[in-house]
Amino acid sequence: MPQIDRHKDRTVNIEFITAEDLNGLPYPERFTIIFITSGSINGVLNDRPIAITAPGVLCLSETDTIQINEKHNASAQSFSYHPDFLNTPRVPISETEDYFPSHFKIQTGLTFFQSNPTRTEVPFVTEKAYPQLFEWFFVLGTEVYAQSDADWVCRIKKYLIQILGLLEDLNRHSEQSPVDLVLEYIHTNYADKVTLEGLTKCAHLNRVSLNRMFQERCGSTAMGYLLQHRLKVAGNLLTHTGMSLNEIARATGFEYDTYFIKQFTAKRGLSPTVYRNISRQFASAQ
Repeated sequence: MPQIDRHKDRTVNIEFITAEDLNGLPYPERFTIIFITSGSINGVLNDRPIAITAPGVLCLSETDTIQINEKHNASAQSFSYHPDFLNTPRVPISETEDYFPSHFKIQTGLTFFQSNPTRTEVPFVTEKAYPQLFEWFFVLGTEVYAQSDADWVCRIKKYLIQILGLLEDLNRHSEQSPVDLVLEYIHTNYADKVTLEGLTKCAHLNRVSLNRMFQERCGSTAMGYLLQHRLKVAGNLLTHTGMSLNEIARATGFEYDTYFIKQFTAKRGLSPTVYRNISRQFASAQ
């Protein structure tokens, strides 16, 4: 619902949802940025299938049609705003009309909400971009609820433009990097059997070149990153679900639970069972 600016007694057509349940989308008369921070979703967007694994972003306009068919331990936040929120209101001083447009429109991010054949609705969030995006979303939510001073709306606009600019940069470069292609493949298919040969075919590189680029970008080999991502997802499942170790092993791409337990213990320094107990105690204390 719209926010009431308590400093200037006005309505601000924005909304931040801390726990977005992905129901009722898209929101009427809104552009909506949905930041998926954990889990995954599958569905159909504008008659095209989509699959997003965290970290991921989904941009929707009021004219989009979306159906979420499956949510797997998905957690998300959303920020929605009226299409005119970023536009500068009409300048009342007539002398300025010869120099400036009377209704300045910010174009940053508009491609994510417009209907055209080249539109990409799902920007791919890289490991490098995720912390920055997470921080800016956190600030958005804080500013919406706190309204700490009379300039809070200006700060909202600032961070929203930064978020949209970052998403544009991610979109602009996503098709240029073989590592991004492999990361997207891993994030989508980690639960299945993934081989180095399959990753090299995805990147159109030999294994030496792929691993060199992965080391430079992610600090590990391609298969090493795959293992890290599987264990990251497994950690979330241990904390937030009642799935058995065998079920978690299968859900994260490990063929046997004994191998999963061995790898998890070696990389995390704790057995999955001990990790589950400790992480749940920590989560309940927050």
